[in-house]
Amino acid sequence: MKSSGQVGRNIALASIFISGALAAVKIVVGLKAHSTSVVSDGVESASDVLASSLVLFGLYMAAKPPDAEHPYGHGRLETLAGMAVGILLAAMGLVISVESLLRATRPHQTPSVFAIWPVLISIVVKGSMYLTKRHYGHKLLSSSLEADAWNDGMDTVSGTVALIGVTLESFNRARFGPADDVGGMIVGIIVIFLGIRIVRDTTYQLMDTMPDPRMLEQIRKVALTVPGARGIEKCFARKTGLQYHVDLHLEVDPQMTVSASHDIATRVRDKIRDDLPWVANVLVHVEPYGLGD
Repeated sequence: MKSSGQVGRNIALASIFISGALAAVKIVVGLKAHSTSVVSDGVESASDVLASSLVLFGLYMAAKPPDAEHPYGHGRLETLAGMAVGILLAAMGLVISVESLLRATRPHQTPSVFAIWPVLISIVVKGSMYLTKRHYGHKLLSSSLEADAWNDGMDTVSGTVALIGVTLESFNRARFGPADDVGGMIVGIIVIFLGIRIVRDTTYQLMDTMPDPRMLEQIRKVALTVPGARGIEKCFARKTGLQYHVDLHLEVDPQMTVSASHDIATRVRDKIRDDLPWVANVLVHVEPYGLGD
């Protein structure tokens, strides 16, 4: 069976080749058809190649085992890769918006109708890639893969905008004016907001923001299934790459020996790691049950 990291790397690698092919087709056809929105969409797809490369690098580094200098592993590099994707998209969106706006103010040829076809193909392909990456991003708890999924989702939206723009201007320029250039500008704005959202989400993770309360409740329930575990005083978790590190304050019988309480703590740690594969490790602090009341 393939590991989580290997599955994520395979998806990222496939994405690089697909995005590269789509980018080349849209840029070449867009230039020949004199379509700003199609070229903009192609440039955005070209940035996807770099984005997916960053994701691939992050997933590869996150799979490295802990060492003396990195006892918590190298998972944060996967989160940083997701942040880099967001920054790249925001910058690329700004360039696309400005260039489209400038072109709208200058005389230019009406885009050809054949520019529609690569955009239609891109919408279908990118929509499928979004669903695939979103599924595995959630399954593998991969920040960078989820960021790349949002990227593909916005590609579908931006492709739709480009399609509307080039269609309106190519069929009736007299009525709709620079609709193609306006479409290119809207594509850029969409990409900017997507980049900002990704940077925000990955920043939360780097700040050790607590996970969904339902995940913490799962940890508590599993811990309390171990005989001798009387209660959970505190439960904290922080994400490092594809998994979480947990700090658990476990309450046991205050009359119990240190050795016996240590055995229970060890069983609790092992039980959580066995039942919840998204937990990398658990640091258990033993507390006397009932003495705090």
